[in-house]
Amino acid sequence: MTRPHRDLLRVTLIVLLYVSIFIPKIEASEPIRIGTTAVFLDDQVSFVNAWRDYLEQHTNRHVVFVRRGSYAEIHELLRRGGIDCAGACGYPYVRLRSQLRLLAVPIYRSEPLYQSYLIVPRTDTTTHSFRDLEGKVFAYSDPNSNSGWLVPQFEMRRQGLDPAGLFRKSFFTFAHRKVVEAVGAGLADGGAVDGYVWETLALQYPEVTARTRIVWKSDKYGFPPFVARHSVPDADFQRLQRVLLGMSRDPAGQGLLAQLNLDGFTAGSPKLFANIETTMNFVAAR
Repeated sequence: MTRPHRDLLRVTLIVLLYVSIFIPKIEASEPIRIGTTAVFLDDQVSFVNAWRDYLEQHTNRHVVFVRRGSYAEIHELLRRGGIDCAGACGYPYVRLRSQLRLLAVPIYRSEPLYQSYLIVPRTDTTTHSFRDLEGKVFAYSDPNSNSGWLVPQFEMRRQGLDPAGLFRKSFFTFAHRKVVEAVGAGLADGGAVDGYVWETLALQYPEVTARTRIVWKSDKYGFPPFVARHSVPDADFQRLQRVLLGMSRDPAGQGLLAQLNLDGFTAGSPKLFANIETTMNFVAAR
């Protein structure tokens, strides 16, 4: 063997040794399956891949994102064991709390809270409340959404209005962005949308929100959490929770959080969602 070949072999062995010692190996086990809806991940393939790679690197486990179009589909997957955890919504979390473990709650604008927005087309300068939309077309996001269905139902009932008879027509878009687009395009005269989504769209796609106007903002509610099935092993739960909570202290994690327009994650508490339960009970009683 010539000297150049020996040198090349030596370098190769050193590189392989470094990789085997210093680069964590992905465990050969079942992947961590994370369910998502368009609230967090909306056609951002490159971001999804980057977040998956980050989670795999820090958990040493394969990670698979499972995308579905509605909260009902996500929670059915959780129930059947088709996924291990998911980005959920506070409303179904409150209803199904006995079946779920609170994994992490996003921190948005320094707190784990968000609001529901009532929006109308930018050209509408006369609407100031739900009452002003009587006889018009209204867009909700999802029947299992706190901000996109439950909160507007609560607010209308609180004002003595009948949501079932107030509008000429109402429909679900099954994505908050689609509510914004429907209202902006004039397909709906008003809509209920997650305030975090509207504000994030305003940062990333200002041309989308520019065609709408915010009429009303709700009280603050617990931010849509990440939850896990009770049957998920404690080691997996704690490993993923530790990585999510540590993202804000890691440069790569901070970059991903910036793309999500979030400050970080906290372990949270069921108490964060107490006013969602109050709102839910108020609506159910009427």
